[in-house]
Amino acid sequence: MFNLFKITLVSVTLIVQSENREPIFKTNLKIMLVLIISIVIISMLLFKNLFFKSTYLLKSFGELSVDPEIAFTNNKPTFLEFYAEWCEVCKEMAPQVSAFKDEYEKDINFVFLNVDNQKWSNYIQKFAVNGIPQVNLFDKKGNLISTFIGKQDEMKIRKSINNLEKEEKPYEEIINAEFSTIQENKNYEVNPRSHG
Repeated sequence: MFNLFKITLVSVTLIVQSENREPIFKTNLKIMLVLIISIVIISMLLFKNLFFKSTYLLKSFGELSVDPEIAFTNNKPTFLEFYAEWCEVCKEMAPQVSAFKDEYEKDINFVFLNVDNQKWSNYIQKFAVNGIPQVNLFDKKGNLISTFIGKQDEMKIRKSINNLEKEEKPYEEIINAEFSTIQENKNYEVNPRSHG
């Protein structure tokens, strides 16, 4: 009987101890969770430019663009990029393209045309844009010198940019399998129900 009483007393003691530990465990867990969430939020605020820089650059391209009509008539070479804000490869290349713009914008027109804007459909058709990003380089006379489709090595594009000033330039097309196909924009479609 004494052993049974002793076992019961030990069991009750263990239960009471475990109940006392649970609130401490739950409190520690809550503190850890709040600490982790705080670190994530602070990191995102501190490094927001790093996380969102490509998206911001891509959205700003349209605002920084030279009008294509002016670009092809002002006797300067032209860097023409077709892009879309949803295009992941375009986002990856945005910092590189922005660096080119910063470096060469005094000597070269930079034209950025969003393929989702119906306003540019004539250029999309004229230059047979099927994958983006697509970069077309033109000499100062408006002759197409190079076409780059998809993700490209910075040195290849830089070499072509530097060759724009040379008189004799053979046309080159460089396609990388890593590109985004243009999505059909249904916002502009007209159907019988769209007229109310």
